[in-house]
Parts: sequence; structure tokens; C-alpha cells
Amino acid sequence: MKLSDVKNHLGAMDSLTFVLENGEQVPAHFHITEVGLVTKRFIDCGNTVRNETVVSMQLWDANDYDHRLAPEKLLKIIATSEKVLGIEDHEVEIEYQGGTIGKYGLNFNGNQFVLTNKHTACLADDQCGVPVVKKKIALSELQCCQPGGGCC
Repeated sequence: MKLSDVKNHLGAMDSLTFVLENGEQVPAHFHITEVGLVTKRFIDCGNTVRNETVVSMQLWDANDYDHRLAPEKLLKIIATSEKVLGIEDHEVEIEYQGGTIGKYGLNFNGNQFVLTNKHTACLADDQCGVPVVKKKIALSELQCCQPGGGCC
């Protein structure tokens, strides 16, 4: 989800809630401790130089049980970050504490923001010899070339 999408959703929300993809609720007393611009320059295993830029937001669950962050307050924090840091409309990445700091993508389910699981992947699989996994299907599942089907 891009930052512009986050801002649009925030503008229509009465309260701000986050949930993990598995349905676990982020405690309502969370803080957003930072909004930042993260640029990563790296070389993948195929020797290709790559750049990745995301807007990073860090959610923190503290023992401040009376704290509630309003959507309008987060919009103000984002506006300041855009102005001071020069943040543009990049994908948003959420950092949230589990067993360690986890990085999540972001989605919206109509009522709340959803922290989506991110996965690693080879970016140069055509160059580093990673075999392509082919999906196995039974020939009986194929629906082409049936008598009278007109495809043969």
C-alpha cells in the first residue's frame, strides 16, 4: 500500500486500529514511534545493483494503556515527515515487535489496517540456478482437447 492510500483511509476513519494477518489485534494503546524514509541500495546474487525506497512506520506496544492515537494525529505526523524528510508516495512498510522486530507490508480491510506478512525471495533466480518449481497436475484435470471441444 502506498502512502497516499494510507492517508486516504486515515481521512475517513474515526479510530485507528491495526491487526495482523492472522487476526491478532495490535493493542489499542500502540504508539507510532517513527515515520521515516528508508532507502536500501544492494547487489543481488546475480550482481545487479538495486534500489528500494519505502516509507517506514514503527508501531510500539508500551504499557501506556490510556494512549490512543487518532487518525488525525497520524495524518499530522505524516505531513510533517513529508515536509521535513521529503517523503514521496512510496510503499509503506511497518515495523512491529514480535519475538524480534518484524517488517510487514500494509493493507486495508475496510475498517482497519492489516499488517501483511513479507517474504524473502531470490531476485536473480534466472542467473543463480534456482530451479523453477513446476506445479504438478493430473492429466485428468486438463479441460482442453475433449471430444467436441473444438481445440484440437
